[in-house]
Amino acid sequence: MKTRFVIPLIAGLALLCACKGKSGGYEVTGIDSSMADSIKITSLKMVQHKLVKTAGIHFKVKNVQQTAEHITTLTSSFNGMVMHHQMGSTAERSRDMRISDDSVMRVTTFSTSAEMTVKIPSEKLEEFMNQVSKMGIYVNDRSMDISDKSLDYLAAQLKLKSRTELVNQQKSGKIVIKHPEDVLNLKDDMTDEQIGNRQIDDAVKNSIVSLSFFQSNTINKEVIANDDPSAYNIPFFKRLGMAMENGWDLFVEVIIALANIWVFIVAGIGVWIIIRYYKKRVLVKG
Repeated sequence: MKTRFVIPLIAGLALLCACKGKSGGYEVTGIDSSMADSIKITSLKMVQHKLVKTAGIHFKVKNVQQTAEHITTLTSSFNGMVMHHQMGSTAERSRDMRISDDSVMRVTTFSTSAEMTVKIPSEKLEEFMNQVSKMGIYVNDRSMDISDKSLDYLAAQLKLKSRTELVNQQKSGKIVIKHPEDVLNLKDDMTDEQIGNRQIDDAVKNSIVSLSFFQSNTINKEVIANDDPSAYNIPFFKRLGMAMENGWDLFVEVIIALANIWVFIVAGIGVWIIIRYYKKRVLVKG
């Protein structure tokens, strides 16, 4: 009932839009009442309901890789199409355990998830969602939305009809469009309206379903080379022998250093003897 009252208003707007393009307006002369009379709302059949359905499921599965393969197979069996597919794993925690001088065992916890977007025929949407839900351990969230595009579709049809009438009258010479670029803009608008309605038809025929699923964290163990340089040490006895050699070398260096400063050592001893002798004489005189 609401749509029936809106139709005359849309028709009037469509006639106005036919004379106004993307560039701001089409300059037209020679329009009379015959053009307005040619656009009869009664001649337009009421469009069918254009219901666009979208849905989504977020759920947990046992194995992300296998579930993604099953969903792909299920989508093909419903004559659908996988529009997007992304799967990835993220390392949550990691620990290295040394098992030898040059090897460690790395234990890593991974979380794996995937996202898919599929296009399914609308009449099979409920059945598809039910089968996908059964693949999971449990469903975190499941949703479906329906948007009514009937008025948008009707408005596009009315605009297209009015623009078509305008172009036909321009071709027959009943009206004159002053600027050639306005004709191109008018035809571009007609193309946009046709493409827009085809997009609505496709959205009505096929529903978009967004799927996201995950699995429990997994543990991965791998033996890898130890990349810590400090872990690579030579055997104890060899290190002990090298330490003794280093100690002897240090001792030799000290002797050589003392030999280099022997003059200062002798001078220091002489000064010390003189000071001591002087102190004794002072004590004797006192």
